Amino acid sequence: MAVITCSYYSVARMGQRCFTAVLPVDRMPEGFGPVTYQDGPWPTLYLLHGFSGNHNDWLYGSRVQEWATRHGWAVIMPDGGNSFWLDSWAIDEQAGMQTGVELVEVTRRLFPLSHRREDTAIGGLSMGGYGALRNGLKYHETFGHIAAMSSALIMDEVAAMTPGKGNPVASYEYYRSTFAPPEELIGSDRDPRALAEALAGKEEKPRILLACGYDDPLYALNVEMHEHLERLGYEHRWFTAPGNHDFDFWNLVLQDLFPWLKG
Repeated sequence: MAVITCSYYSVARMGQRCFTAVLPVDRMPEGFGPVTYQDGPWPTLYLLHGFSGNHNDWLYGSRVQEWATRHGWAVIMPDGGNSFWLDSWAIDEQAGMQTGVELVEVTRRLFPLSHRREDTAIGGLSMGGYGALRNGLKYHETFGHIAAMSSALIMDEVAAMTPGKGNPVASYEYYRSTFAPPEELIGSDRDPRALAEALAGKEEKPRILLACGYDDPLYALNVEMHEHLERLGYEHRWFTAPGNHDFDFWNLVLQDLFPWLKG
């Protein structure tokens, strides 16, 4: 396993942006034995952090290195700031475009990653879970799998906001800049429900793993998304267990995730 953190000039976000990569270049044996080396091309998971996080959250908070290496997957963890992994025209930063298009192209140039859709997944937690759902569905020709964990599916809350009234996390002005005018949100390409509905009847659509712990404050919103997908007939995996909005639960999901990615 190699861990690399680097930066590149992002045209989508108009500046140098960081990401951390876990690459399965070697595989440690169980017990005593020789180390084996893998040349690629490697299947790849693009893994997104939550609000107020950064590109090192998954690296230090979870066991993603261990399980990715064991299963032979590369993991790319970008830094998205507090963008909700969306394109904000107010500040001319396109974090959605970066995640769904640019980062995939850049990392495929840098590393021996598979170019096959069925070998390319996107996942995330909280804000990153929302970003994984939205960008995985929007850029469905690139991503074959979506793993959305404890997703901040706050579309209805944001749509109901009025000037001067945000929530304990951020202000109305932040949400307007990030999600665009609230009155235009529902049914747009920033609403994962609408994106899923547009793809539900199509043969080539991303597989979805939707996960949330029983004790998570976002549990009810994730149940609603699960029920929405069921009504659409969009086949998906619903993963729930005792757990809160923390890495104890997300590690449970990760342990199950890589076998699921293999189908």
